[in-house]
Amino acid sequence: MSTVVDTHCHLADAKFHDDVEDVIGRASDAGVAQIISVGAIGPIECDRLTVAIAERHENIFAAVGVHPHDAKDCTAERIAQLRDLAASKKVVAVGESGLDFHYMHSPPDAQEASLRAHLALAAELELPIVIHCRDAEHRLVEIVRETGMPRRGGVIHCFTGDATAAREFLALGFCISFSGIITFKNSTPIREAALIVPDDRVMVETDAPYLAPEPYRGKRNEPAYVMRTLEMLANLRRVDVAALGAQVIANAARVFRLPLPPKRP
Repeated sequence: MSTVVDTHCHLADAKFHDDVEDVIGRASDAGVAQIISVGAIGPIECDRLTVAIAERHENIFAAVGVHPHDAKDCTAERIAQLRDLAASKKVVAVGESGLDFHYMHSPPDAQEASLRAHLALAAELELPIVIHCRDAEHRLVEIVRETGMPRRGGVIHCFTGDATAAREFLALGFCISFSGIITFKNSTPIREAALIVPDDRVMVETDAPYLAPEPYRGKRNEPAYVMRTLEMLANLRRVDVAALGAQVIANAARVFRLPLPPKRP
């Protein structure tokens, strides 16, 4: 049976409040050896719940941050709260932060200030950073070049760019994570980018409860469905599914300093 890590989902999201333990169980049954659950949705309570869920489960880890949509709320006090939460041994990354010039739920200057604050926090805590980027690849690259990459590196989550953007992110030292979008018929630029990412920089994720892959598109996503994305990515890259899953596990272990999960019988 193939195994893999869901490197980005949101277990504290309200859509999981009624059955999060069942969701976690289904993921394990499907071959998801580890999960990185990301807070960064709305108020700080989401990050606190994310850490609490991770602390209850040996194979779940957490990232804490302020989403670009909420960047207008990223005050010095909020960064201090994230710093305190990161004291938990289960917090393995800062984020997701970044830029979203598609929806513009926060002004660009607020998004850029928040991104710089997260980059500084990641550097201070010696943690990798998880980046959200939508219609803002060029500006994000500029800011990271100006500010400097955290020593521990980072991940472009839910990559939605093209091969040119992928090359720029790779040149900065980022890993690139692919979501269920890669299973959509209109994802040709993303699929082309997936072919140029080196083996040691590739990751997969669900971004659950959002962006369910085919054949679940339009339904609530959950970590178990990351196997569909893994299968599509392996098919595109013409590699064995189990081998790619093992590579993703190794990459996540290196970047997030996760313990290697026990091998399934």
